[in-house]
Amino acid sequence: MSNNKNFIVEATDLTKRYGSKTVVKKVSFAVNEGEIFGILGPNGAGKTTTLEMIETLRPIDDGSATVDSFDVASQPDKVRSIIGVQTQASAFMDKATLREQLALQLSIYNASKTSVEDLLGHVQLEEQANQYPENLSGGQKQRFSIALALANTPRVLFLDEPTTGLDPQARRNMWDLVRELKQRGITIILTSHYMEEAELLCDRLAIMDNGEIIALDTPDKLVQDLLDSGFKKKKEVKQADLEDVFIQLTGKALRD
Repeated sequence: MSNNKNFIVEATDLTKRYGSKTVVKKVSFAVNEGEIFGILGPNGAGKTTTLEMIETLRPIDDGSATVDSFDVASQPDKVRSIIGVQTQASAFMDKATLREQLALQLSIYNASKTSVEDLLGHVQLEEQANQYPENLSGGQKQRFSIALALANTPRVLFLDEPTTGLDPQARRNMWDLVRELKQRGITIILTSHYMEEAELLCDRLAIMDNGEIIALDTPDKLVQDLLDSGFKKKKEVKQADLEDVFIQLTGKALRD
């Protein structure tokens, strides 16, 4: 993949194996600085494993990845210093308040560009500052995990299914937060099961299945390509959408 100064993340032929099974198969893509890049796919498609290799959380078996020109394999500390990671299952300290945990996170990074109050304000948790995580709602816990991921003022933020398990209102609140983070200049890479989420948030997205990227473009272009292929819905009740693209490409439906 050619080196483009606008690409802040590049993955080239990323491969991951577990024994005789290859779960990520020569995945390549590049992410423009300042965009929201989505990766869609059913469970087991390889989305999370792909991100974890770029995040330095899993070793890369073959291929390479860079973040802001730092090589993930040979410069992992440099990569970690400029990324934030929100995982599917975040673990919090039970007997420390939100304020205390954020203060600890800032001290770990020796961060001076932001404060606990800044982080709580970004995710609208000022009123919960002195509460324990166990007292938060599901949506508040997700926002708190993002606050922790923002402690080092990352250039790239990874969000792995950030709205899974949230009610509709909490999901929309999360969408607003993601848009706000983009406006602040943070590049965001997210995985999702939700078609509406991907259509509303992502500038571009990749569709993965069986460890491979099978399509990559803007949501509108993916839908238009489907229509140009002669696709017609069996029931003419609405126009084609991203879910139609996914099902046509993979033969699978994502969960609601």
